[in-house]
Amino acid sequence: MNKKLLAIAVAGVLAAPLAQAQTANVTLYGRLNLDTEVIINQKQDAAPFNKQNIYRVSTNSSRLGVRGTESLGGGLSAVFQIESSITADNSGGTLAGRETFVGLQGGWGTVKVGYFLSPYDDIQSIFGSAPTLQTGILGSQSIWSNTGYPGNTTDTGSFDDRVANSVRYDSPVIAGFNGSVQVGGRDTGGSDGGTLTQQRRHAYVISTAGFYNNGPLSLGAAYEVHNNLREGTPANPKLQDQAVTLAASWNFGIVKVGAAYEKLKYDVPTGGDLKRNFWALSGTANVGPGQLYLAYWMAGNGSGSGRCVTVGAVTTCPRVGAVTLGPDTKAQQWEVSYTYPLSKRTLLYTGYTMIDNKKNAAYNFGVNQIAGVCTGNGSACGDAARPQGIVLGIVHFF
Repeated sequence: MNKKLLAIAVAGVLAAPLAQAQTANVTLYGRLNLDTEVIINQKQDAAPFNKQNIYRVSTNSSRLGVRGTESLGGGLSAVFQIESSITADNSGGTLAGRETFVGLQGGWGTVKVGYFLSPYDDIQSIFGSAPTLQTGILGSQSIWSNTGYPGNTTDTGSFDDRVANSVRYDSPVIAGFNGSVQVGGRDTGGSDGGTLTQQRRHAYVISTAGFYNNGPLSLGAAYEVHNNLREGTPANPKLQDQAVTLAASWNFGIVKVGAAYEKLKYDVPTGGDLKRNFWALSGTANVGPGQLYLAYWMAGNGSGSGRCVTVGAVTTCPRVGAVTLGPDTKAQQWEVSYTYPLSKRTLLYTGYTMIDNKKNAAYNFGVNQIAGVCTGNGSACGDAARPQGIVLGIVHFF
């Protein structure tokens, strides 16, 4: 008899967590976004810097995730999400490598803790290539927010990234207004929470943004500061990076017009600072059953109080990511794309984009960058360093 009672008690204990899990609203979701690309790249390893055509298949922010909510009573809910990247072009992925968090949600807003994009990234939806899901080489972050360049995988100074060790608050929408603030420790874009050196120098990220959406008008403003994320020098050990961006769009019905502005400021390890201005224009039009997207971006020359160093015939100037001090460090980008929905869950898209680097500039695609792009800053690239590509893609949501 005692054995039977014990068995019943054990079964009850084991069943309790299962019953709790069943009361939560859990959803499995995902996206497969693949395209075929023809990349035209300027070779930099030897004169005369001949063009190289590259054919490839790329996965563009494909993902698999699980999210859920549990009502806690009194209008309060627990929320969670685990989102993993899917490398669908050659297999693989990273568990919890994308938006992953747990938090609480109520009429007062949402608080979450984990690893996710900062509010600074949210502003791109006002302007960015929404018809092509703001990803791949057609994404709007190639020269916006300084995504860096191949060969410089650390301390790029990017402001369009996920932030580790984060706590974030999102307000409810009130009369069209809402805002967000996020604090993250030690790291952006990584999966280990930052290096030991970053931890010791107490690196952190603060990102905040405010939005207004009412009728045809959408407005956004964001500010982000990185404190001690990049390595300094004994003479200048503490470096701070700051960025502010503004975006606006007006929907005329058949056409939506957008504009964006950004100002970046970096401390330079050797002293002084590095600054850069950016602006962009876009148009999204309903053409037939799909959407036509046109955009132009311009990143200005790097300026500031930092100093260039000349050794022999080579002059090297301060650089953070792709932002470089001095003349001929500007770049511009053009894009045209068309998105055709086959259903509510499947769409096709095609497009062309080109980044025109001046001889000392180093901008590359924001997603799926290409190696060998002419990076300037001592490499005599001329004005022909123009990463460009033609894309044909398909997306399925589930």
